[in-house]
Amino acid sequence: MTQVHEAVGGLELEPSEKREIWRFAQHELPYLWSQRTSYFILGSYRDPYIRRLRAVQNELAKQLGAYPFVMGDLMELPTDRLNAFDIMFALLATYTDYIVGVFEKESGGEASELGEIDDPPYFDKSYVFPRDYTWFTDTNLDSKHHVIQAAIEVAFTDDLTDDEKQKQINSLVDRAQDNDIDLTTQDVWDTFNEREDNESEPATYSWVHLNKFRKFELHDRCFPWSTEQELRTVVAKLPSPTPRPEWEEREEE
Repeated sequence: MTQVHEAVGGLELEPSEKREIWRFAQHELPYLWSQRTSYFILGSYRDPYIRRLRAVQNELAKQLGAYPFVMGDLMELPTDRLNAFDIMFALLATYTDYIVGVFEKESGGEASELGEIDDPPYFDKSYVFPRDYTWFTDTNLDSKHHVIQAAIEVAFTDDLTDDEKQKQINSLVDRAQDNDIDLTTQDVWDTFNEREDNESEPATYSWVHLNKFRKFELHDRCFPWSTEQELRTVVAKLPSPTPRPEWEEREEE
């Protein structure tokens, strides 16, 4: 109830509200207190974004001992007076082992979720998966993802002719190959064609979003991606269900 009172700003709860909150806690929190490793997945529930949340959930569910979940699948907390989201988020984020944020845009509820997890008490257990994110310095073109992302932005630029796009992309690929990055121009165009077929232009973020992603990146907990298959692959970088989370061990000390 300490977490609940903080979530509602110390507001005095009515008896019926307390009953509903306890009912939610008794139904959902035991899954988080079990021996399974829990992953609280954040992101947009709208189509097509929800498909990516399900992709992450499905990849995590393949691991023995994992309990990946999306808040939208859980019991609702009926209340006309209180902000049910704040209460549910506080309880789930407090007791889950890891928080996983999948971001593809700067608007919507996921923007406020990013603001919640980039500071204590949730930061140490949180990981972010921003689509198309790359820190904006040229020196950061040191991985296959960064080079493809830069090339995709070129490919989607309306102000360039096809020849100019091809020339800039070839230059990026040449630089990548000089840095021993296994990448071809065909890899770039395959990714572009897939994005174009899905009517998915590069994701754009505000300066605030970019700085928050950068904070996670500096702590090795930011994993950019461009396609759904790439997202499924980088999910493997999350802590596995086997070890207990470091934040839990520190609290026990």
